[in-house]
This record gives sequence, C-alpha cells and structure tokens, in this order.
Amino acid sequence: MSEKSSENFKITISEGFPVEKALRKFKRMCDAYGVVKNYRARESYDKPSVRAKEKRENAEKRRRKTIGKARGGRTKI
Repeated sequence: MSEKSSENFKITISEGFPVEKALRKFKRMCDAYGVVKNYRARESYDKPSVRAKEKRENAEKRRRKTIGKARGGRTKI
C-alpha cells in the first residue's frame, strides 16, 4: 500500500486478532489516507473568497506567532 491515492483500503487480520488493535490499525490508516480530513472538507461548501480570506488570516496568525517567538514572547512563571 505504498500509493495513497485510492480511498478504498482493506485491513486483513488473522484469526484471534484483538478487535481493539484492528480498530486502532483502521483509524491509523484513515488518518494516513486523509479520509476524515477529506470528509470534513467536503461537508460544506466554502466560497473561494471565504477560503482565501481564511488562508490570509491563518498566514497572518502564523506570522505574528513567529515574530512573538523571535522577540521572546510570553514566558511562563
């Protein structure tokens, strides 16, 4: 399973394999293939202008965060 472009995948488990481990394996594969991320992205439609605005806001937030870290930022007491 080196190619992660397909959304269909299967987990083969042997007899006596614990269900909890199989579920964890399934969840890891879902994360690796981006199934949940893709689902959430398609859950609702965002206009391109809204996506661009969010992208700009996130970039500004990251920029402020890196500047704050460079200056010393907040310190925990």
